[in-house]
Amino acid sequence: MKKEVLVIGGGMAGVEAAAFLSARTRGIPVRLVEMRPQVQTPAHKTDRLGELVCSNSLGSESKNTASSILKREMMGLGSLILDAAYKSKVPAGSALSVDREQFSQIITRSIEENPNIVVDRSEYTDLPQDQLCIVASGPLTSPALSKKLAQCLGQESLYFYDSISPIIEADSIDLSQTYFANRYDQEQGDYLNCPLSKSQYDELIEDLLQSEKVPVHNFEELKCFESCMPIEVMASRGHKSLSFGPMKPVGLEDPKTGKRPYAVLQLRRENDPTTMYNMVGFQSRMKWPEQKRVFRKIPGLQNAQFVRMGSMHRNTYIESPKVLNADLSIKNRPNVFVAGQLTGVEGYVESAATGIWAALQIYARWNDIEIDRPDENTAYGSLLRVITTHPLKSQFSPMNMNFGIFPPADIRQGRKGRKERRQHMDDRAKQSFETWTALNAGKVFHDEKVRDPRCQLQAS
Repeated sequence: MKKEVLVIGGGMAGVEAAAFLSARTRGIPVRLVEMRPQVQTPAHKTDRLGELVCSNSLGSESKNTASSILKREMMGLGSLILDAAYKSKVPAGSALSVDREQFSQIITRSIEENPNIVVDRSEYTDLPQDQLCIVASGPLTSPALSKKLAQCLGQESLYFYDSISPIIEADSIDLSQTYFANRYDQEQGDYLNCPLSKSQYDELIEDLLQSEKVPVHNFEELKCFESCMPIEVMASRGHKSLSFGPMKPVGLEDPKTGKRPYAVLQLRRENDPTTMYNMVGFQSRMKWPEQKRVFRKIPGLQNAQFVRMGSMHRNTYIESPKVLNADLSIKNRPNVFVAGQLTGVEGYVESAATGIWAALQIYARWNDIEIDRPDENTAYGSLLRVITTHPLKSQFSPMNMNFGIFPPADIRQGRKGRKERRQHMDDRAKQSFETWTALNAGKVFHDEKVRDPRCQLQAS
């Protein structure tokens, strides 16, 4: 059991787990198994660890957001991916967006140069009986390993479809028809905006509805996570669904006219220096020629050259509340832990967070100590509660970090607005996590000060 820890998967959760366990102050030997490039997936393009296959954004950094609270807590535990993100950051308003090439290069170099990690480039298709293991193979887990997981868990794996937005070459965009602006008059103009009139919007909706789509396999039901819904599926929900959703013009007045457009497509920087832009919210399962035909009607994109077209791929996850313990180990195979999107969390940061938590629990078992779970006032506590007990009324499905899974704000001095409630929840989370850190950090960091990775990565 103590020879080495096996980590299956080199994505967000896998690299976090491997980096945490193998850090100099902990020194646990790790074998990180990543099947690429021996076996590729439908979405990955390289063999690098920590490759981002969808958006290049790791969510909001704005104060008093659920995403920023989770990042703050991960920073306190020396997150590898956040360290890499700040080193490869590109301008994106209040979002933490990265140059995806630099991001994965930093992560790969950090893992491969770690003397306590062996990177095994092969496909792992079994679950060990007598070795501590973290399965972090992600939503594109290979069929062989998926089958083994289903056998172990006593159920068929659940699944949904995830979708990818197109990326456009920056110099193919007509800047005379667009303008830089962030929503709600923020100072920096990091987003490039394509304004649409009502007639242009009406034509776009009609094209989205009538376009040819890539068919879903006849043995699979189309199930989409809400925040990754294909643009044409959103359009089918109502004519104005996009103008009140990803294309809402609120806070994006056109400086050329001084007026608010009827609808706006936002383009987000993909790298630094900026040579590519991502079509925000325009994930699609339209056929590629159709995407070019439809999207080139949008103002500013008449001559757009697409680096990547929108696409969809199958994502796999397990019904965690039924099959996982609170420490993310499998109930009938307690030496095997599950982390990342397989657990039913959604998003890069959320996936990485579960990788750190699974590593914490393995570290505790390795050293025969106990590490308490942070309470539900923290981002970690609330997220872990959802995927291990599922307190929500709806059927279990992938979940982002959001204020809806925190306990409600307890503000007794009269009725407060949304801003005040979130400030209260942010303050409460910070205090609770600091209390947890004071009680548990010494067991993990051996009395070293827990540092923000923007200053120095704890696991380096």
